[in-house]
Amino acid sequence: MPSKNAQTASQSKNASAGAKLPVQTFRLGRIKAAVWENEADRKKFYNVTFARTYVDDAKNYHDTDSFGRDDLPLVAKLADQAHTFIFGRLAGQKAETQGE
Repeated sequence: MPSKNAQTASQSKNASAGAKLPVQTFRLGRIKAAVWENEADRKKFYNVTFARTYVDDAKNYHDTDSFGRDDLPLVAKLADQAHTFIFGRLAGQKAETQGE
């Protein structure tokens, strides 16, 4: 299965509606993890969503949050990549705050 490391967030059909884009997207084959940055009470926190892309009979692409047995190792690897990314962002924010 082809592997792509970190991809930057790309334009989507929701972007034209003003929807917020993920700060980072990771993909391994047909499985992807999107890292979302949120803020509450002036503190940033992150959430991660996972999706599996599939093609229907009409050749249209869709995402689902349902994963098969063979997808789970990829979900675990993407969770690790997202975890590492988030901790890197938090460390960078902490260093930036201490430098001020």
